[in-house]
Amino acid sequence: MIFSRRRSLSLIPALAGLATGAAAQPVPPGGNDDDPPMPLKMVVLDIGGTIIGDHGEVPDAMLGAFSRHGITVTPQEFSEWRGASKRNMVQHFVEQRGPQNGRPTLIEAIYGDFVATASKAYANVQPIPGAEQALKELQAMKLILATTTGFDRSLTTQVLSHLGWQHYFVASITSDDVVDGRPAPYMLFRAMEAAHVNETAQILAVGDTPLDLQAANNAGVGAAIGVYSGAATEERLRKERNSGVLPSVAELPGLIRKGLPLGHCRV
Repeated sequence: MIFSRRRSLSLIPALAGLATGAAAQPVPPGGNDDDPPMPLKMVVLDIGGTIIGDHGEVPDAMLGAFSRHGITVTPQEFSEWRGASKRNMVQHFVEQRGPQNGRPTLIEAIYGDFVATASKAYANVQPIPGAEQALKELQAMKLILATTTGFDRSLTTQVLSHLGWQHYFVASITSDDVVDGRPAPYMLFRAMEAAHVNETAQILAVGDTPLDLQAANNAGVGAAIGVYSGAATEERLRKERNSGVLPSVAELPGLIRKGLPLGHCRV
């Protein structure tokens, strides 16, 4: 069965039926063609700013690493890369502004500096208030959970191990696992592969940056939810195609239980 973008964004009205056991509601007239939306099977969550607190640790670590190695990057320039692969970000600015010779060595030096600084900053990382309860409620709905992140494997493992959250997720996909990070959709596809979920229309993706929403839309997932508990403001997230924008992931189980009016979707 082939799903159009409009069809996949019509998933949210059926979510309440999944959570309560009621039958899925048909797509309203004008929403799309003949079939009702598919039931939700999987929620894929970003990490930084979505399920763990964002207090400027990443920009401080990254901008400091650039500065210590002679590359000037402004906070505004950095903000455009929030949610992206951190290694890809370093490569971009070194190739754009670094010396002609020795770029691979410089990329590794800056990236290593960033990782070391960020690792120290996240040594006692704290969750977004209500995030763990939300994970428990989503699991109780029999939803498969996974994470995607612009962090590398080592930092991701550190964060999830510190919180004791590995057991919630069938997969934790990092920027190390794909060639291109967000806004490319590949981390979402890798999460689907790990969970043996075949239909993008059965995926709900959640993140705190415009790149999270762009990746979700590039993947054609059923719903793309923004949360303004991290890098981006509510206003900025609403400029991207979205199925809803929430204060934090703590609100997500309630949204799924009650569904979301189709008019809230940007289609």
